[in-house]
Amino acid sequence: MPTESKGLSRRGLLGLAGAGVVGAGVGIGADRAVMASAATGDPAAAASYPFYGAHQSGITTAAQNRLHFASYDVSGSSRAELIGLLTDWTSAAARMTAGRAVGEGATEGPYDAPPDDTGEALDLPTSGLTITFGFGPSLFDDRFGLSSRRPAALVDLPHFSGDALEESLVGGDLCIQACSDDPQVAVHAIRNLSRIAFGRASIRWSQLGFGRTSSTTRAQVTPRNLFGFKDGTANVRAEDGAIVDDHIWVPAGDGAEWMTGGSYLVSRKIRMTIETWDRAALREQERVVGRTKSQGAPRSGGTEFTEPDFAAEQDGEPAIDAHSHVRLAHPTQNDGAVLLRRGYNFVDGNDDLGRLNAGLFFIAFQRDPRTQFVPIQRKLAGNDAMNEYLRHVGSGIFAVPPGAREGSFVGAALFS
Repeated sequence: MPTESKGLSRRGLLGLAGAGVVGAGVGIGADRAVMASAATGDPAAAASYPFYGAHQSGITTAAQNRLHFASYDVSGSSRAELIGLLTDWTSAAARMTAGRAVGEGATEGPYDAPPDDTGEALDLPTSGLTITFGFGPSLFDDRFGLSSRRPAALVDLPHFSGDALEESLVGGDLCIQACSDDPQVAVHAIRNLSRIAFGRASIRWSQLGFGRTSSTTRAQVTPRNLFGFKDGTANVRAEDGAIVDDHIWVPAGDGAEWMTGGSYLVSRKIRMTIETWDRAALREQERVVGRTKSQGAPRSGGTEFTEPDFAAEQDGEPAIDAHSHVRLAHPTQNDGAVLLRRGYNFVDGNDDLGRLNAGLFFIAFQRDPRTQFVPIQRKLAGNDAMNEYLRHVGSGIFAVPPGAREGSFVGAALFS
């Protein structure tokens, strides 16, 4: 897991970036980051995570509160152009996650040329920004000579019972997950990476998210989703070393060698029928979820982190309903399969009937979707009582390569 450290403010480094001053910049930038943190009243506002490393940040990193996720279609058919795009993206992502402007920035470049940075994150602290890249199944066609390099685990997701997928919200050649505790910082990252991609790749679909719906470290409290229930109580945490190694990271010898140290990301845009749920009795809501709404404890008793007892009964009936979400998603009901979830709430205005267009943007990382997400979702899709209140409208699956080395680019081993 990346070590948390104080980030450097963009304003403090704008001039230094172009001059290449490193030694003097660290002290000045760190001082200004502390000042920015004090100004916001949030000591974590200036936190930053290194972009380079064995694994990409934004997976086991402490889940931030804001998301901007984007899926891209690659425009060209040149392998060299694709490598050039990934190289440029890597350089820009490394700078932005360190709190630096892209290139010479929004104010320091040539006066008669477009700025290298759009500028809306000037003076903002890094706010824990992470940028994570992934490759979709459609990238591995004949355009770039990559068809033989597609990992077996990067499957085309099957149609699940009840799916109502909209074509405009499905798939993509590439994806970028930008997470931050400041929404403007996350949007700035996607905006600038999209600008850099102009003429080479364009956004297919994107999603803004707020209010994380899971915890990825033990220091974080369990958040609530838009149904008002605590979400992700049993999520994999970064501190679960053996579980993370066995279920999240791809080990050597497990399929495509270039994916060693990487993971697989599945995204699902799940619309919640909020108005129907809000008219359901509390008893019905708790039956569907399988937990109490107040504490998040299993209906079999105990506290939030008490292990559910699926054999327990109340008044001659199972305490936890056989079709409850908790029961069907539990590892004991899925051959031990687990996921590391990093989902977010979303509200995209309202539909033409005046109902909230809102729900969960589900994101999960895993070692192999064939034995993790697919069987879990198949069971949920066919039996989960919560399906009455949900509609899956978007979907994506992406191979997330290991972290990049300095001087190289993300996914470099794919092309070697």
